Amino acid sequence: MLHDPTDLAAMAEALSRSADYRVLRRLVPRPVSPPAFGQEVRTGILLDTETTGLEHAKDELIELGMVKFDYTPDGRIVGVRDTFSAFNEPSAPISAEVTALTGITDEMVAGHRFDDAAITAFAENAVIVIAHNSGFDRKFAERYWPLFEHKAWGCSMSEIDWRKHGFVGAQLGYLLNGAGFFHQAHRAVDDCHALLEVLAFELPTTGLPALALLLETARKATMRVWAEQTAFELKDSLKRRGYRWNDGSDGRPKSWFIDVDETALEDEIAFLRTQIYMQDVEPTVQRLTAFTRFSGRI
Repeated sequence: MLHDPTDLAAMAEALSRSADYRVLRRLVPRPVSPPAFGQEVRTGILLDTETTGLEHAKDELIELGMVKFDYTPDGRIVGVRDTFSAFNEPSAPISAEVTALTGITDEMVAGHRFDDAAITAFAENAVIVIAHNSGFDRKFAERYWPLFEHKAWGCSMSEIDWRKHGFVGAQLGYLLNGAGFFHQAHRAVDDCHALLEVLAFELPTTGLPALALLLETARKATMRVWAEQTAFELKDSLKRRGYRWNDGSDGRPKSWFIDVDETALEDEIAFLRTQIYMQDVEPTVQRLTAFTRFSGRI
């Protein structure tokens, strides 16, 4: 039996008002709209990449998706300004593993090349670039297009404590479901549209959109503390504290490190002195901002 779409919408609305049901709506990308007038807005870009592998120094980009959007200084999304989607043929065949993961085949990318000038023009007026794993996407974007070295970046996966706000994890599809949508993602730009709705979602804990929380975090400086030359048997203590291991292959120290707020720096150094080194050491500390965080240059 067929239902009028308006009937289905009314049924979904009725169900969503009940505490016994949760309704997921198919994500329909927001249409492109002209710049908003009469209110102060800034322009951001949501970016997603697909690659031939995980190593930014040698693997290649095979797809780039971007959604340009306007937002108010307090983090409310006003509208979509433009979208970008493109394939790029790599220098070697795409592996079966990558095709299984991304759905991208050699036939899909054959003959395609990124238009570097178009990508630079698309992104040049953005004040922030946001990816759902900026630690991965920024390194690739910077290698291909130097413009991205000079942009502020935010990470919607790591710079929002999703668990604190009622989500079990930070996987994009799960967050999208939590915001009331589902999508059948095929392209990188589809994930950008999904991320837009996740960032527009008002967190029940704050009453503000998730983007507001991300911007607040991204605007703060963080301190990267390197715990170099530590005893092997102390690795579990460092892990429990939140330290991560860097294997030295990227030119950075072969060492444990942690990123903390500026206000927590003294406590972190005290932990290293009393629990790890047992002496008055001065660990290497780097100050990171949105302009340097997640970059392969740091």
